[in-house]
Amino acid sequence: MIQRPLRIGTRGSPMALAQTGIVRDRIVAANPGLETEIVVITTVADKVLDRPLSEIGGKGLFTKELEQALHADQIDVAVHSMKDVETWLPEGLVIGCILERDDPRDAFLSREAAGLDDLPAGGRVGTSSLRRGAQVLMRRPDLRIVPLRGNANTRMRKLEDGACDATLLALAGLQRLGLEGMARSVLSVDEMLPAVAQGALGIECREADADIRALLAPVACARTTTAIAAERALLAELDGSCRTPIAALARIEGETLTLDGLLFLPDGSAHWAASRTGAAADAEALGREAGAELKRAAGETYARHLQ
Repeated sequence: MIQRPLRIGTRGSPMALAQTGIVRDRIVAANPGLETEIVVITTVADKVLDRPLSEIGGKGLFTKELEQALHADQIDVAVHSMKDVETWLPEGLVIGCILERDDPRDAFLSREAAGLDDLPAGGRVGTSSLRRGAQVLMRRPDLRIVPLRGNANTRMRKLEDGACDATLLALAGLQRLGLEGMARSVLSVDEMLPAVAQGALGIECREADADIRALLAPVACARTTTAIAAERALLAELDGSCRTPIAALARIEGETLTLDGLLFLPDGSAHWAASRTGAAADAEALGREAGAELKRAAGETYARHLQ
């Protein structure tokens, strides 16, 4: 055990602080006597809230400053929502631990409608997620997608103020804030396939810090780590970014893993699906195969979108 407090880096949003509290409590429970220090770091994604992430640099803006703090030895670990973690990590850094996954589904919030099908024609769905927007339009092309960024509380306030008729948030995030009661309904994965790694918390650290990685090992969930490996392998095969609407979910029963993946055009006018079932031990290979199938199926249509 290290002979000083473990410095845990996090963003300062209510969601990030709640998630960091969960992580800290589990690490301390697994390492009695360990002292901790929470270090709040502001990221570009926290500062620029009036533009979609795809326009200002992608989801890595949620993690860049935290990773810089790791490299500068200002913190020992950084807590992330795994869905915000870039496909490829900076050299020398690793995800040292992924906690047991919470519910990966999306929640539907609205002042009046109980679900997507209840919104009137022309209804406005507020989201800056290309994945959510594409799936909404795929199901209801008569609806309008309007940009909506900010933390969960901000987005719910904008909804109440009439900025949109409905919005979508990760159910796991609402549960961590104790706000799951705000959801009018929870969308099934058939209605809205989740983002890669949605519902999972990861802890990033320096690859060479053996003592730190030893502290994290007891709180890691092997089952979740395997599922996330399959999903992120699919993402990597597609060169996934915030400009690319991609959804994936891996589920494990016994020793068998089933992976479902979707690739969309942002306007929902076209989508491609791929599924794989195989041994959980082959998670990454299954993810790569599914990603390659999606890339082949989308062909030139997908390639033109990336240009």
